[in-house]
Amino acid sequence: MSIGLRLEVDLDKIKYNAAKVVELCHSHGIAVLGVTKGFTAIPQIVAAMLEGGVDGLADARMENIIELRNEGFSESITLLRIPQLSNVENVVTYSNVSVNSEVAVIRALGKAAKEKGLVHQIILMVDVGDLREGVMTENVLATVRQVIGLEGIRLVGLGTNMGCFGGILPEYSNLNILVNLGKLIETRLGIKLEVLSGGGTSSLFLVERNEIPAGINQLRIGEGMLLGTDTTNSRNIEWLKNDAFLLKAEVIEAKLKPSVPIGNIGRDSFGNIPEFIDVGIRNRAIVALGKQDAYIEGLVPVDQGLSILGASSDHMILDITDATRQVRVGDELTFHVTYSGLLSVSQSKYVKKVFRKDNIWLS
Repeated sequence: MSIGLRLEVDLDKIKYNAAKVVELCHSHGIAVLGVTKGFTAIPQIVAAMLEGGVDGLADARMENIIELRNEGFSESITLLRIPQLSNVENVVTYSNVSVNSEVAVIRALGKAAKEKGLVHQIILMVDVGDLREGVMTENVLATVRQVIGLEGIRLVGLGTNMGCFGGILPEYSNLNILVNLGKLIETRLGIKLEVLSGGGTSSLFLVERNEIPAGINQLRIGEGMLLGTDTTNSRNIEWLKNDAFLLKAEVIEAKLKPSVPIGNIGRDSFGNIPEFIDVGIRNRAIVALGKQDAYIEGLVPVDQGLSILGASSDHMILDITDATRQVRVGDELTFHVTYSGLLSVSQSKYVKKVFRKDNIWLS
């Protein structure tokens, strides 16, 4: 086992989570795309998702999708961020499907695909309330009319996103908007859509309770199968593993110190004015981990009684006074990562990634 700042990844737990999510969704006629953006599409983790049985892959970054193709992944990949007009050639070359909301971009995708002898599949995103991307519901039919005759593209479905900007929770009522729009398109235009993509991990709650509208037949799952959590619904998913990722950092100082800095307080190195509460002398530890390595607010100490006080670019300070074990210089402290924490540590070149598979640590 390597030492130093590292993210330990249990591939078997990710495979387990993927398999459980797939089993639940398939029992409701719902396909599952494994979303790879939360860990920058690290190939070992992508392979674990696929071993768990996901029906395809999805990512928001073309850089990740291109890297997956270069690594030999031939599965269908959906681009989850609406395409940039300046990048349509890469979109049609490397992704099978993209989500879209702008007719001008869809036209450009069709032109680029036709020039390459391809037909690019698109999902038209519909805004049902979260106010991120998507056509407003009253404009969907008119938008579909504009794109169905375009060469080089094929409209395969409708999709929506919730919980990422406005924090809107998926419910039967807002997801059923997609179902009704699909029926309207079929009735008015004679087009039977193949896909109604009803969001991500936050929609799993409806599947568990058998409350997802009939007709929703795809979910795009990242956080749930990676971390066993559902941030939008503020819950751990009890039937999934929530410790597939553990961040470990070494203690480089452990001392008794006052709880309030001494002297006049100005701004810290990030331009903020810190505030402190005087609780007397406390036992504090510093670990070799800072804001340059991870999003500190996305880390949770595994050991009971530890609390994160803050961090600079290279040092994170913890209160260890109430720790259930003695913490010494040279010890390692372990942290759970939230989805925001995983996003940051997975792309940090300073955090080594190590993998466990079949009870063997891989380099």
